[in-house]
Amino acid sequence: MDNQYTVSAGYKKWSTLFMAIGLITLILGFIFLNPFAGANGENLNSTRFWAVMMQNCMFWLFLVNIATFFIVISILAMSGWQTSFRRVTEALSSAVPIIGVITFVVMLCVIFGQRGDIYPWTDPGIVKNSKALQGKSGFLNPTFYIIASIICIGFWSLVSIKLRAFSKEADQMGTMDYATGKKWFNRNTIWASFYIIMFGLTVGSIIPWLWIMSMEPLWFSTMFSWYTFGSTFVSGIALITIFVIYFKNQGQLEFVTQEHLQDLGKYMFAFSIFWTYLWFEQFLLIWYGNLPEETIYFKIRLQGPYEGLFYLNIILNFVCPILIFMKKATKRNYTIVTFMCILILFGHWIDFYIMVMPGTVKFHPHLSWFEFGIPIGFLGLIMWRVGRFASTTPMTAMNDPFLKESVVHHT
Repeated sequence: MDNQYTVSAGYKKWSTLFMAIGLITLILGFIFLNPFAGANGENLNSTRFWAVMMQNCMFWLFLVNIATFFIVISILAMSGWQTSFRRVTEALSSAVPIIGVITFVVMLCVIFGQRGDIYPWTDPGIVKNSKALQGKSGFLNPTFYIIASIICIGFWSLVSIKLRAFSKEADQMGTMDYATGKKWFNRNTIWASFYIIMFGLTVGSIIPWLWIMSMEPLWFSTMFSWYTFGSTFVSGIALITIFVIYFKNQGQLEFVTQEHLQDLGKYMFAFSIFWTYLWFEQFLLIWYGNLPEETIYFKIRLQGPYEGLFYLNIILNFVCPILIFMKKATKRNYTIVTFMCILILFGHWIDFYIMVMPGTVKFHPHLSWFEFGIPIGFLGLIMWRVGRFASTTPMTAMNDPFLKESVVHHT
C-alpha cells in the first residue's frame, strides 16, 4: 500500500492562497481599522478588529484541540475503530501549538492594551464604578487571565506533542508483542488521563468563562462552558471528517471504509442534538426565570440586528444535521457528508460570532471582508500544517496494536 502522502500542487496552491488572503486581510485591517485606537469603544472599527481576532483565534484553537480530545477519549475507551485514520487527528492536533501561540499573542494585546471594549474588566475606570466587577476581580484580572491561558495552551500543546511522539515511536518499533504493546498503550493512557482531567477543568469549566463569557461580565450562565464544548466538539468532528475524506480521495487511508464514515456521521448527528439541548436549556431557563441580569444576554441577540443570525444558528446547527443525518445512507455518502461538514463548520463559526460580537461591537455587527478574510487565513494555516505533517508521517499507523480492530470494523 502507498502509505506516504505527497502534498499535491493543488493542495499547496489552495493552502497558500488561503493563508495569503488571511495575511492580506490582517494587514488591511491594521491599515483601515486602526486597531490601536479607542480602547474604550469610541472607535467601532478598532473594537471590530480585536473582536474578530478573538472570535477566530478561540474558535480555531478549540477546533484543533478537539482533535487531541478525540484521540484521548479513544485511548481511554480502548476504542480501536478510529485507528485507521488516527494520523488525520494527529495532523490536526499538530496545529494546536501554532494557533495557541497566535491566540496568546492576540490575548496579550487585548489585556495589556486595556481593551475595555473587549473585556470591560481590564479598564480600571469601569471596574471602579461597578460593584459587580469589583466582586469578581479575584477571577477577572489580567494576572489570572494570563497565567490560566499559559497553563491551558501550554498543556494542550504538550499532550498533543507527546501523543504524536508515542504514535510515531510505534512506527519504529515494528510489530509489538503483548508485553510491548501493553507498555506502549499504558504510556498513552497515563498522558490521556492527565489530559482529560485538564480538559474538564479548562474547556469544561473556566476557559470559556474567562475567554468568552467575561466579554459580558455582568451576565453569567453555569451551562456556558458545556455549551461551548458542544459547539466545538461537533465542528471539530466535522473538520476531522473533511480531512479523512480528502486523504481517502488521495489514495491514502486504505483501511477507512464507509463504516468509519458512518460512525463519524453518527458523532455529528448525536452532538448536534447535544448542542441543541444545551442551547435550548440555557435559553429556556433564562426565559423562564426572566431575571434582568440573565435576559440581557438574549435580548440583544433576539431583538435587533442579530435576530436573523440567531435563528440561522439553530437552522444550520440543528435542523439541517438532524434532517440530513437521520438516515443511514446519507452518513455513508461522501458527497453529502462533505457538504454537511462544511455547513456545520460555518454554522458553529456563526455560533461563535453570536457569542462574541453582541458583547463587543454591540448593535453594530459586520459580516464583510475582514470577518470572512481572517477565518479563511486560519483555515489555510490548518491546511498547511496538516499537509506538512502528512507528508512527513505515514498516514496509517501500521504497528498500532488496535489497527486490526479498525480494519475489521463494522458499524
